[in-house]
Amino acid sequence: MTPEEVLARIEAPLSLRKRVGYLILALAGLTGSALIGLLWATEPGLPPRTKVAFAVLMTIGLCWAAFGGWAVTRRMPLLARDRVVAGWLGVAAWVVFTLGALVITTLRHKLEPSLLGIVLTLGVLAAVNLRAARRARSALVRRKAELTGRNSGQ
Repeated sequence: MTPEEVLARIEAPLSLRKRVGYLILALAGLTGSALIGLLWATEPGLPPRTKVAFAVLMTIGLCWAAFGGWAVTRRMPLLARDRVVAGWLGVAAWVVFTLGALVITTLRHKLEPSLLGIVLTLGVLAAVNLRAARRARSALVRRKAELTGRNSGQ
């Protein structure tokens, strides 16, 4: 491939496949939040910690919906920025989940080994995903700079 062809691919907006994927993600986040909201609205006698959990789950779903909408509406090349934002959302959701698990564990005065395993596994997956996304973005930005510098020098 020539440098111009590589630049054209790097600077292209999201493919149809990725747009459809992000649209599905946005709809899934909205659907999940709506279903949790309906459950919350139809069950008035829920305990306070269940209400808090529902609010957190609805917020996470709405964040994913907003992210999907943001990614679909971008007309400019993202250079893997969407992957980095998704990675940070995953880390944020993991932190919220971990804090909630810590509060529940503290209130019950009992540490569940399976919960600890789930928290650690999700944390490792979130960190690995974020690191991979940041590396991919750095590589694309670096490659674009190399090709742009090479083309402007000719």
